[in-house]
Amino acid sequence: MLKKSIYILLVLMSVSPFISKAQTVSAFSDFENANLIKFYPNPATTFIQFDISDLSNLSGATFKIFNFIGKKVYETNQLNERMVISLNDFFRGVYIFQLADRNGRVLESSKFQVQK
Repeated sequence: MLKKSIYILLVLMSVSPFISKAQTVSAFSDFENANLIKFYPNPATTFIQFDISDLSNLSGATFKIFNFIGKKVYETNQLNERMVISLNDFFRGVYIFQLADRNGRVLESSKFQVQK
């Protein structure tokens, strides 16, 4: 049993450089879409503002907000350069937003916190 555990550990250690390299490569492939959205304040209390830098390539895009357990709490296809969202119906906690193109590919995603 000890030999099997050591073998598994050695295999995982030898594979880890390839895993981290793959993650780096995928991060750079999405670099062109990085920082498409700026949002503030974070943490937010009564509203949160999203500033989208380039709407020209976002025809048919969708903006969604999910609570931390994955339930969709907000969605719009009407994107503006500046979107202010009221947090009156949001509970305290962490939320995740996604900006997806018309094919459903996520262009940008991040999280923000609501404090009440």
